[in-house]
Amino acid sequence: MGRVGFCSAGLREMLRPSPAQAKASAMTHPERPRRNFYGRLKGKSLKQSQKGYIEEDLEALSPGPVDWDANPDRTPLDLPTLFGGKPVWLEVGFGGGEHMVHQAAQNPDVGIIGCEPYINGVAMLLGKIRRAGVDNVAIHPGDARDIFDVLPEASIDRAFLLYPDPWPKTRHHRRRFVTPEHLEPLAKVLKPGAIFRVATDIEDYVRQTLEQVPRHGFEWLAERPGDWKEPWGDWISTRYEQKALREGRVPHYLTFRKT
Repeated sequence: MGRVGFCSAGLREMLRPSPAQAKASAMTHPERPRRNFYGRLKGKSLKQSQKGYIEEDLEALSPGPVDWDANPDRTPLDLPTLFGGKPVWLEVGFGGGEHMVHQAAQNPDVGIIGCEPYINGVAMLLGKIRRAGVDNVAIHPGDARDIFDVLPEASIDRAFLLYPDPWPKTRHHRRRFVTPEHLEPLAKVLKPGAIFRVATDIEDYVRQTLEQVPRHGFEWLAERPGDWKEPWGDWISTRYEQKALREGRVPHYLTFRKT
């Protein structure tokens, strides 16, 4: 799978400065919309091996020019060339990457793009990709809203939102992914009939998901009471889910179809 490397602006700097400096370094193009970003870009110091994954592997796994400095005209990504005409799936916020690598290994005839702004998660995913030897993946180490800008309309066959940041305080609910700011562009890039899977252990997040997602061109595919209790047949439990179970929270699995 041939790739041209496009690192997001300031990615190298993320290995050294504070998160605040990293945020500033990514906001360089004058026409880039001012989008509030909430959450961490970097946690504890990366191991030398993780720094090596980023330096050696990340550019080769780029989906193309996503960052505003590399693509100020917002030219759509060439997905047929990127993945050789395969169907394309999208995982928003892949965490430590275990689900994304599992899906890539189980579905070699699919290309999977993952986006994640947390550089420690990116480093963990890169290590898993090396160990699994999968080659049908691409990584955007940044905000999902930026990749929505450059994904062609009706180009994605499946999307995943798995254990997103719950932002539990009421005044922070507007920061959640399941808001019009994210759902409108997601609906635009999904094909009619595409599947959108959401997993969360937060009951109020379920409420907001069921309230907001159908308003943006999706139908909930529950067929009977309790469907939400059953994980998907190809599911692999993530470390976030295991933490939720240890702490006594109940996973919810919601499946939607783009109408």
